[in-house]
Amino acid sequence: MALEPQLIAELALIGTCTGFLAGLLGIGGGMLMVPFVTMILTARGYPADYTVKAAVATSLATICFTSLSSVRAHHKRGAVLWPVVRTLAPGILVGSLVGARVAVALPGKVLGVLFAVFVAFSATQMFLNRRPEPSRTLPGPAGTFGVGVAIGWLSSMVGAGGAFVSVPFMTWCNIRIHQAVATSAALGFPIALAGTAGYLWAGRDLPNVPPGSIGYLYLPALLVISLASMALAPLGARTAHRMDIQPLKRVFAVVLYGLSAYFLLR
Repeated sequence: MALEPQLIAELALIGTCTGFLAGLLGIGGGMLMVPFVTMILTARGYPADYTVKAAVATSLATICFTSLSSVRAHHKRGAVLWPVVRTLAPGILVGSLVGARVAVALPGKVLGVLFAVFVAFSATQMFLNRRPEPSRTLPGPAGTFGVGVAIGWLSSMVGAGGAFVSVPFMTWCNIRIHQAVATSAALGFPIALAGTAGYLWAGRDLPNVPPGSIGYLYLPALLVISLASMALAPLGARTAHRMDIQPLKRVFAVVLYGLSAYFLLR
């Protein structure tokens, strides 16, 4: 599978920006990957009903790799609460599989609107830096399973790692913020794995896909973006420890509002 130099350059730029910002701001890559992969596929003449779903599926597959790198770093510092991961993971797996199937069944325009709303919500959280006040502990098994289903469903619908839902939930349940972030990174892997599997299964008989694709999974983007983002994430993390990143979060939130508007206008 030969790739055009321009396509490689575009995907590498997305990967480097995604990786650096993930390390710098502690965000997942889906909010950047989905709109820009959609733009790349749209510019190459693929239909809107395919491009958004392919971008979401590819974003989830990329998170499989980047989350492992992030979890390793957090685990070394003892910050991952593995009992919480084991409690939430079953519901997340179910929700991610169901969410992927629902997303594939939706028209591409509807999925684009849902993504735009999610991005605008995430941008508002980032801009205001709101965190819920700790007020309780984790719910019982049934409640935790239900929360996991909701996190997995939303994440696989929009191609995100779930941190914008799971981190506020865990801090609300009296889990310290750095442990919530680390645990959310660990939860990103089952979200991404189950969501990717759901899109692969739903797109197994899809006709007229781009060269190098398996159903909704666009392999060139997965390969180039994963390599570039994993290379730049450590640099972003080191930079974050040397500066006040809250002003940067607000600037990035403005960019996210622009991406949200792009999807709504499409």
